[in-house]
Amino acid sequence: MPAQDRTLTAKLATDLLLWTSATPLAFAFRLDDVAAGEYARGLLLLTVLLLPAKFALELRFALYRQTWEKAGVRDLYSLAVVVGLVTLAGYAVIGFAPDGFAIPRSVPLIEAMVAFLLLGGVRLGTRMASEHQRGRRSVGKVKRVLIVGAGEAGTMIAREMLRHPEARLHPVGFLDDSPAKRRARYFGLEVLGKIDDAQRIARLLNVDELLIAMPSASGPVVREIVAAARAAGLSHRIIPGIYELLSGDLSISAIREVNLEDLLRREPVRLDTTEISAYLAGRTVLVTGAGGSIGSEIVRQVAGFAPAAVVLLGRGENSVFLIEQEMRRVHPEIPIHPVIADVRDAEKLAEVFGRFRPHVVFHAAAHKHVPLMEANPDQAVFNNIGGTRNLVDLAREFGAERFVNVSTDKAVNPTSVMGATKRVSEFLVHDAGRRADAGQSFVSVRFGNVLGSRGSVVPFFQAQIARGGPVTVTHPEMRRYFMTIPEAAGLVLQAGGMGDNGAVYVLDMGEPVRIEDLARDLILLSGLEPGRDIEIGYTGMRPGEKLFEELLTAEEGTDASTHAKIFTARKSGVSASILQAQLAELFSAAASRDGMRIREMLRAMIPTASFEALAEGHVPQEQALR
Repeated sequence: MPAQDRTLTAKLATDLLLWTSATPLAFAFRLDDVAAGEYARGLLLLTVLLLPAKFALELRFALYRQTWEKAGVRDLYSLAVVVGLVTLAGYAVIGFAPDGFAIPRSVPLIEAMVAFLLLGGVRLGTRMASEHQRGRRSVGKVKRVLIVGAGEAGTMIAREMLRHPEARLHPVGFLDDSPAKRRARYFGLEVLGKIDDAQRIARLLNVDELLIAMPSASGPVVREIVAAARAAGLSHRIIPGIYELLSGDLSISAIREVNLEDLLRREPVRLDTTEISAYLAGRTVLVTGAGGSIGSEIVRQVAGFAPAAVVLLGRGENSVFLIEQEMRRVHPEIPIHPVIADVRDAEKLAEVFGRFRPHVVFHAAAHKHVPLMEANPDQAVFNNIGGTRNLVDLAREFGAERFVNVSTDKAVNPTSVMGATKRVSEFLVHDAGRRADAGQSFVSVRFGNVLGSRGSVVPFFQAQIARGGPVTVTHPEMRRYFMTIPEAAGLVLQAGGMGDNGAVYVLDMGEPVRIEDLARDLILLSGLEPGRDIEIGYTGMRPGEKLFEELLTAEEGTDASTHAKIFTARKSGVSASILQAQLAELFSAAASRDGMRIREMLRAMIPTASFEALAEGHVPQEQALR
């Protein structure tokens, strides 16, 4: 017999032995003399008749298959249900017992309590022994941890630490600002004070680490706690923010170092999942730029709404391969179709649309590095404008229900070729919305910088810090809007469900952040001091850059939408005939590689555009700020 089968058999026999012994124990607790004839016969009758019921319920509810080393509340609940059913059977035996078989009416209830204590005790005892053994096998110093936040996440992570002593993390208590939780106890651990008391309590209890367990806390609150930990000389870590906690489970492995996203964390955005599901569930979804930062996150979030299939279209084979493998692993039930294609290749795109007939298109493919597009304006035109034109034309031709174009705040009053080409792509989407058939919707979604996306400033600052500095900032007052990749992708999906044809949706980006402050935060998070360990230098603004990005043109303004974090820019497009004529001249200039003429045409198409002197030549990628 295999070892696993022997273990299950032993657990089944143990359960039945303990459960059966509960009956005579119940009689013994109830009576002074169980050996009296009528009570002895009653004991024998109840024991014999309940044994088959216990055996059948043990198998039906698979109690013997429970993992005793990890027994928890759900296991005890199942046990209580089964014991309760046997108790009812016990009362049925009493009701039909013949004369001469005396069974006190309280015995089934007493037997239930004894059985629950015996069966539950063996499970919890096995778990405690297992945890003790794991703790003895673990090596290294036990780290004393003070948990900031006594909410669901904090108490959950404290329970996990207690259950896994081999992790060498010992919770000493909680800090929480809620008056209702003052002096409360969770799993034997007390709420010791408010967050402001961190330094005092850490010294008093000889704490080694501060763990921030507040997934929905704002960036300023996280920043305050990190500052308190630094002042107390404590190491500090954090559990994931609300966007990373996609499941209800939280394990010790989720604990990580505090990163920049935590310090900039904003109030979590609540998505209307019903509205999103209404247009994604059961539909074939095409995502361009599927291997990129935004595109891949859109793919991940789309997969959560049960699409019929997802088409991953991108130019970089490795990045498309990686997101394909991830989707096949995480969502094996969803058909995934990787396609290596360039959005400039109209013939290939036509083949893709003809083969898959997508119902929904998310267009995230674009050239986005401002200095590089200043040096290569023809490629910005062909990719950002030509690619968008190809896609909207095919989406109209093949009857796509939704087309969502991912745009940028740099499209507003553009001072760069990249921003101007993205503004023209908005014109194209708006024009497609005017010409769309019934049941079709074409929209653009405009937002700012995305932390951690390819080409964002953060990886470049981190590389400079790793080299020992200096960290280079173009201007001390340079400010940008930032949001996280999951937040941006979620709001793109939300905007796609609104369906106001031709609309440009503007995401609420919160307050802009000084790039210099961003650099200082990254230096501090690396355990270094700005100005002492790592210098901050200024390189001066480059062609195409602004000090402040805008989310709206002066003439647009916004209207409220059905979602608190999404606004609708008032429509301001170009007539179809003028747009097509201007595009013909623009593409002619791009085909001639005439950078000056390209800029002249973009200025003609966008009255609010303003370009600096022509910036030809190579711009190092390291300097490219998104």
